Amino acid sequence: MLCRDGTLSLLCFVTAGILSLFPELQFRLGFNIYAAYFTNIWLPHAVQYIFINVLAFLAFRNFTYQVAIRALFLGYVFGIGILVSINASLSWQMFGVYMTVLATFHYSEFLAIAWSNPATLSIDSFILNHSVAYGVAACLSWVEFLIERHYFHEMKMPSVVSYFGLILCISGEVLRKLAMCTAKHNFNHVVQRHKSDKHELVTHGVYNFCRHPSYVGWFYWSIGTQLILQNPLCFVAYTFTSWNFFRDRVRIEEITLLNFFGEDYVEYQKKVGTGLPFISGYEINS
Repeated sequence: MLCRDGTLSLLCFVTAGILSLFPELQFRLGFNIYAAYFTNIWLPHAVQYIFINVLAFLAFRNFTYQVAIRALFLGYVFGIGILVSINASLSWQMFGVYMTVLATFHYSEFLAIAWSNPATLSIDSFILNHSVAYGVAACLSWVEFLIERHYFHEMKMPSVVSYFGLILCISGEVLRKLAMCTAKHNFNHVVQRHKSDKHELVTHGVYNFCRHPSYVGWFYWSIGTQLILQNPLCFVAYTFTSWNFFRDRVRIEEITLLNFFGEDYVEYQKKVGTGLPFISGYEINS
């Protein structure tokens, strides 16, 4: 069952998403509400976004306020992404798709924890502040997209590559969220050093096919974003960096899991692979 903060976040995300579409909707319906006051297409969005954030500031406090403003931000980015993917020139459309994919990923991380393991819910559950490296990588992908779009305009047109990237992102997203919801209270964004009384070894569902489905999903989602943008340099960099990150993360986590579950986890390792290419995980004899 979704906890109170999860319900609030969902309301804020959906509200912001719908509101971001309102200027376009009223224009298509033949109303000129905004045209009478704004000459720049982005000004009504700026006014709307500021307005809903002021309302959030007046209505909420502390943790609830922090949840609300992040959900509003991601919902608005999601909506703007839809508008860009529909209305912008062809060379910008896949960037709009990328925006919706990115916003969905970060918001659904919070929502999945709010549903499956609300006791561990925090602002960090949005993983917007995952790490400095994560933020730098995202910014570099935007820079590459802008530079290549400027000099190689045709390169950013929608293509089989970008649509394959979208399929990869959707598949990775679904797999990761299935893993989180299957593990429930056993899932945490941070590797746990101490075993709680409720900690169980999960081997059913998607964990029956790979030992680390949440990492597999995130890995393919990550490289899929660069296929959507058709960023060849960042595609290579994301693949290499993500692979190294998950290789180290899996080893650290499996040392912990072996300490928690001993022989049961050893048997699980023998039956099921990590799911990540060329990553075998940590073995006692390695």
